Amino acid sequence: MQATTIGRRGFILILSSPSGAGKTTLTRAVASDPKWGLDLSISVTTRQRRPSEIDGKHYNFIDREAFDALRGADNLLEWAEVHGNFYGTPRRPVEKVLGAGRDMIFDIDYQGTRQVRAKLAEDVVTVFILPPSLAELRHRLERRAEDSPDTIEKRLANSRVEIQRWNEYDYVLVNDDLNEAFAKLQGILVAERLKRARNTGLSDFVDGLLAEPDRIA
Repeated sequence: MQATTIGRRGFILILSSPSGAGKTTLTRAVASDPKWGLDLSISVTTRQRRPSEIDGKHYNFIDREAFDALRGADNLLEWAEVHGNFYGTPRRPVEKVLGAGRDMIFDIDYQGTRQVRAKLAEDVVTVFILPPSLAELRHRLERRAEDSPDTIEKRLANSRVEIQRWNEYDYVLVNDDLNEAFAKLQGILVAERLKRARNTGLSDFVDGLLAEPDRIA
């Protein structure tokens, strides 16, 4: 029997967390799994590239002048200043993906989340990732060994501000076990894709069911 296909509107899945809590790892994990068919939003940023990062894959690294030009031309869906650096999401790739009925995953902070939600409220699902403790958060940042001690302290100080925004999100996950957090994130994806309001083809499908004869020879 052929699988039933019902038209669905695409949505944006946003993951936010304090630095080191796991949002980027979880974002990359679900985006790289082909069964979910998610498009990954690549942000632009003015911060320096870390040794493990690839330009165009993890971020598009640009200078402040180029960032200001994008922002001035209203070509950013959202932007924010984080830890003294600027981050933003180019508008056109997002509009193209949603227009094609596909889903897109974002790795952005609470400031950017607010902006995207204000513009595309019905098509946004938000998830906040919490660390099991601030001590563990420090351990993860130090173990990552990609930031200076001063930068780590700045990130930890900012984490308290970011964590206070947890109740602005649709879902909250505590990332004390990466595999468990990943499984819960996949559950969120399944549930959101099944929501009646997003399945725009359901009405026609149900009309077709009701139009079938009571008896089938």
